[in-house]
Amino acid sequence: MLLKCVGDPSRITPTEVVQVTRDLIYEKVPIAILDGQIRKLRNKEVASVKVLWRNQQVEEITWEAEEAMKLKYPHLFQTDEEDENVELRR
Repeated sequence: MLLKCVGDPSRITPTEVVQVTRDLIYEKVPIAILDGQIRKLRNKEVASVKVLWRNQQVEEITWEAEEAMKLKYPHLFQTDEEDENVELRR
């Protein structure tokens, strides 16, 4: 009976690993742009990108508007040439 009350140590997440803010939320961070596409609507074309997100130990993939992602996360759109130029300037 006592074994039911004792937790399984392999299922306990250390509190140091989980970074939670004061208001008990955690940030979802974009890791990489995986793909892009242009959707044709009646009157315009909308560019979308497939984004790999990470929040704590979970990864997910979503389609997001390319313009909004470029404004908020411009580092994800740097090309290899831009990366080399930044390294050369250092």
